[in-house]
Amino acid sequence: MITLILKVALVFFALTIVISFYRVVKGPSMPDRIVALDTIGVNLLSMVAIVSIVFETKAYLEVILILGILSFIGTIAFSKFLERGVIIEHKSDR
Repeated sequence: MITLILKVALVFFALTIVISFYRVVKGPSMPDRIVALDTIGVNLLSMVAIVSIVFETKAYLEVILILGILSFIGTIAFSKFLERGVIIEHKSDR
């Protein structure tokens, strides 16, 4: 029974990733697209966690950690780019 529930959850997470990808492509504004990318990252983390439970292994826990860090850094970088126009500022000595 639990396996069926986890597989249904995987289907729903995949559906939300597809819907979020549509928002990334057709989003009315750039902040909406950034939020959709962050949502895709969180749903992807959840899917990997469920796959780890279904396969009864701990091998995917490092993948979850790396995806979480990359998703967070990507969201921060996009947000900073929207706010300032550059991600890394170079200071000149002039």
